[in-house]
This record gives sequence, structure tokens and C-alpha cells, in this order.
Amino acid sequence: MTVKKPLIGAISAVALATSISALAEPLKIGVLVPLTGDLQSYGEPALKAAQLAAKEINAAGGVLGEDVAISSGDTQTSPQPGVAAAQKLVNIEGVNAIMGALSSGVTIPVAQSVAKAEQIPQISSASTSPVITSLDDDDFLFRTVPSDAFQGVALSEVTQEKGYENVSIIYINNDYGKGLAEAFTQAFEKAGGTVSATVAYEQGQAAYRGELQQAASDDAEALVLVGYPENGQTILRQALEGGFFRNFVFTDGMKAPELVDNLGAQYLEGSVGTVPQARADSPGAQHFSSAYESEYDSLPPKPYLDTAYDAFYLLSLAAQAAGSTDSVAIRDQLRAIANPPGEQVGPGEFEKAVKLLEEGKEIDYEGASGSVNFDGNGDVPGTFGEWTFKDGEVVTNRIFEPKM
Repeated sequence: MTVKKPLIGAISAVALATSISALAEPLKIGVLVPLTGDLQSYGEPALKAAQLAAKEINAAGGVLGEDVAISSGDTQTSPQPGVAAAQKLVNIEGVNAIMGALSSGVTIPVAQSVAKAEQIPQISSASTSPVITSLDDDDFLFRTVPSDAFQGVALSEVTQEKGYENVSIIYINNDYGKGLAEAFTQAFEKAGGTVSATVAYEQGQAAYRGELQQAASDDAEALVLVGYPENGQTILRQALEGGFFRNFVFTDGMKAPELVDNLGAQYLEGSVGTVPQARADSPGAQHFSSAYESEYDSLPPKPYLDTAYDAFYLLSLAAQAAGSTDSVAIRDQLRAIANPPGEQVGPGEFEKAVKLLEEGKEIDYEGASGSVNFDGNGDVPGTFGEWTFKDGEVVTNRIFEPKM
């Protein structure tokens, strides 16, 4: 699909300066992340990534000459609280745009009942459900991660390379879990593999032995677990205790070093998983890693921190390009500043981007997470990391493009 890029050059330097001088309110971005619930351990690092982006942007002079502000909301990793938090950000905090949510099961209802209804641009940094591609969102929902239509293929390749020919799947019963389980099954069976059982699980249960009994099969060599750490570790513990499974394949939602502390390194050794991940040698990735470590002392081995940073940068650049904090105007400039053509700018180069825009030139933001070229559905391409547990640590084996 070819996506036409709006012409930033049509905004003259004089008109842009006029817009800046007339600006009454600074840009405010709502950061909608899980600070409690299943994805709590992902929420705080993602919020810190957004705060890092804001700090850099403000140090470079801010958006339209004013400091960009952050208001955060806790989704609790659940749709109803997530929608309530988003409504508060928009209607009480007065945000101009939303970064988030993380889980697809929250992002989708927020997009439909808040972003679309209130005409607020929303960029999710972690929602990978294929449902998002064709969602009726009036083009207000974007994401900086590739769809699970691609991760399903990547996960299938990793599972095959591990030597597994027959597996069972347990997946979290939400849009993320359903979509990724289906994408994996399609790719794995197309490649000649067998899925013996596919079982959904609900969040917040004390025990999952019933689901494990349904998934257990004499022929299944491994369990593919599509889930989140809080309940995922319960499933793993009970799988080991009951002798249901000894071998595991994970998705991005289970890339959590705390599993080692809670279960024991010996039980996870050699388990593999996939996650959308940028190539670490790109200038944007190197800047982000260095800046995050400098600001917070360490970069946790969690996914979707670079994508959160990019989402915040994109919203800020779009407002700068629009010469306005009007939400629709921001939405309308997202592809313009993210896609070619234009002079490439990256993480840490906000001042350079502003200068180019003031000169009436086009820019192409190349992110910390890689290319963030939005297609007509607000989706982006991407590469994937194969990760594993080795000697009690989360280690990346390789970064690759799945063979579609």
C-alpha cells in the first residue's frame, strides 16, 4: 500500500511562526499505561520512556516554544478502568493526544469510545492485535509496533527451529491472546507442525490446572504460552508442579526477568520467545539505550520502551509540524513527519527537526524502535527478537525479519 504524505512544505515559516506566537496552551500528552494489574511491571518503564522523551524535547526548546506536559493514567490492565482513565485524561486533564494503552484489550475500547468519539489521536506502543489493523477508528489510532499477524510467523519459525513439531497453546482470553494464538497456529500448521490443543485462560484466577489438563497431550512437546507475567507465572508453576509441561515457548508479554526470581532459573533455562525488537546497532536505538541508562541507571530487559519513546516523539513532532496543539491537526501530520520523503531525524534530534520544519522542509522520523512509517491503517513494519532465558538472565539470541 502506498501512503501519500501530506505536504509540510505548504506551511510557510511565516505561517508557522504566527501559529507559534498565537499558541495559548502547551501541548499535553496523556500517557495511558498499566501501573497495576497483569502488565504492571511494563507500565512504569514505559512511563519513564515517555518522561525521557519529554525531558529531551523540553531541553531542546519544547513544542511550539512551550514545554510539553505529561498526564498519566492507570489502565489497571483492564478495559473498563482503562477507558475511565482515558476519559479522565481527555475530559478533565485536557490532553491533546494519548500515548497508550499497552494491552490490545484496553487499547481497542479506548480507541472506539474515547479517541474516535473525542477526536483525539492515540498511539499505542505495545498493542499488537491484528484486529487493530481494520478497526473502525476514524484514523485516530496508530501504533509503533508491528501486528501479531507478523509475530505469529516469527513465533512459528522460532518454535520450528527449536525442533518442536507438536505443541499446545494456552492464551489469555483477550484480543491480544486470541489474535496471536490464531496467527501462530496458521503459520505453524502451514509449515507442517501440529497444534494438539488451544485453550483460553481468564485473568485473576488462583489456579489454572483445568486449563493445563485440557492442553496436556502425550504428543505435545512444548507449551506455547501467550499471556502476561502475573497470571502467566501461576500457569508455569502449576504446569511444572503437575508434570503437565517441561518445555515452554513464550510471546512478548512473557518477556519478564521476574519470572526467574519467582520460578527458578533452572525451570526456564532454554525456553524461547519472540518480541518486536529493533536492531540494536541503529543510531536511534543506541541513543535511546544510552539516554535511558543515563537517566535511570539501567535499561530493563522489557519490551516496548523504545516504542513508547517513539510514540511520544511522534505526537510532539506532529504538533510542531501542524503549528498547533489541535488534536485533529496533530493526527493529520503524523504520517507527514513519520514517513518518507524528507530529511531523516531521530531520537535526540528534536531541535534539528524544529529547524527543518521552520524552514518549510519535510522530515522523516526514524525511531529508536526502527522505522515508524505509518501505512493507511496506522500500522508500522518491524523486526523481531528471539529471546531466551540463559543462566537466569533474559538474553537476545538474534533479531530477524519473519519469512512471510
